[in-house]
Amino acid sequence: MSDGEAPGNAAAQGKAGRNLPLAIGVGLTLGALVLLSLYTVKEIFLGVMVVFLVLGLRELSDAFRSREIRVPFVTLAAGMVAAPVCAYVWDTTGLVAVVSLTVLALLMTRMFEGADGYVRDVTAGMFLTGYLVLMGGIVALLMRPDDGDHRIVIFISVTVASDIGGYFAGAFLGKHKMAPAISPKKTWEGLTGSALTCMAVGAWLVGWLPEDGRWWQGVLIGLAAVVTATLGDLVESVIKRDLGIKDMGTLLPGHGGVMDRLDSLVATAPVVWLLLELFVPPG
Repeated sequence: MSDGEAPGNAAAQGKAGRNLPLAIGVGLTLGALVLLSLYTVKEIFLGVMVVFLVLGLRELSDAFRSREIRVPFVTLAAGMVAAPVCAYVWDTTGLVAVVSLTVLALLMTRMFEGADGYVRDVTAGMFLTGYLVLMGGIVALLMRPDDGDHRIVIFISVTVASDIGGYFAGAFLGKHKMAPAISPKKTWEGLTGSALTCMAVGAWLVGWLPEDGRWWQGVLIGLAAVVTATLGDLVESVIKRDLGIKDMGTLLPGHGGVMDRLDSLVATAPVVWLLLELFVPPG
């Protein structure tokens, strides 16, 4: 994502280096897919999410392989599919069971490929288990209550609001670099735009969608989301810099790879889930 990116030029590519019309078109298409699946048969969203997470897992596995890090992809993919499904069906018990078994399976399956690089590969596999497998299960926990469709909309909307608010504030007002060594285009002005947009969207949606939700709770959720969304984006930037790549992939035109869209979402999911559980407990 591009929270708080500073301007480069005013051409059709957009001031933060994107093909803006194409990026907007892809974003609207993905948004329509999310809403259609959530408000018809929300289990369809679960399947869509799993597909995107497995694609993101493939991108990260391929990126790791470019640095001679070989994670057991099949094992991770099995955990990636099982975690959201088991979390949705059996709540936190199912999620804990799947994550635990995925870690155990990683240790065992990689063992048969020999000792050379074992610790390196297993460590990378456990990183992906926490980064994607666990987070995918937490999104399923968000969706599990009767009003899970509303909770997912809140979660995705506040995260996307961070991207949109940061993009435009950074593009038109950005002057002061936030983390030049990690992501040179991010600015403090962009972060301010992200925060204001996140809090406004959070106040609107939490005060409207969930029963007994309050606008001030949405403000707090938006404030927390802008922190996690920004840091999640920076985490992926550090990963890409370490691996020596610009984008995780090219699957989503105008955006990059799947992980270039999921980075902030996976970081925001546990915080939004926890806050909604505290503020608006499922009935």
